[in-house]
Amino acid sequence: MVTVSVNYCMKCGSPLEMRSIDGVERKACISCDYVFWGNYSIGVGGLVMKDGKFLLVKRAHDPGKGYWTNPGGYIEQLESIEETVEREVEEEAGIKAKVNRIVAIRDLPRQVHNIYVAFAMDYIDGTPTPDGIESDEAGFYSLDEIETMNVAPFTKWLINVAYEKEKTGLFKDLHTQMNDHILYKINCSN
Repeated sequence: MVTVSVNYCMKCGSPLEMRSIDGVERKACISCDYVFWGNYSIGVGGLVMKDGKFLLVKRAHDPGKGYWTNPGGYIEQLESIEETVEREVEEEAGIKAKVNRIVAIRDLPRQVHNIYVAFAMDYIDGTPTPDGIESDEAGFYSLDEIETMNVAPFTKWLINVAYEKEKTGLFKDLHTQMNDHILYKINCSN
């Protein structure tokens, strides 16, 4: 079990106690039904291609300072993952792009368990412009150029996955309505 420093209920503010839930010792509220299930983060990344070249940004700070990566970031609480990746691509690279499909998911279990969702995106408009905060360079690069650059290994893998088979991946289900759910599935006819 991972020790966490959460001591008070995020729902009502009462103290938490250790309790066995589903066979695992977890922190739970003494006053309401709140259970602290763990510490998680969800990141997204955009893979945008224009004229056979891929959008990359050079990381301006750690983690990954100096590496070229696809633009991306972390979701906000009330923001969909599509909104997040479209916002992050525009913020970090000055490019407007629209989600096409999900091409990969990375699971990174650690103290803050990270899930990363990578999207193939359709270029809409803009000239690559770094934000000067998260990225200090931005541009579209060919596969030959990428081979000579300091591209992060995960980004190289994502580019291969996203564009090796352009019709594969998870597509947004535009036909099923289910409250606030945003659904993705294989072979969805848009």
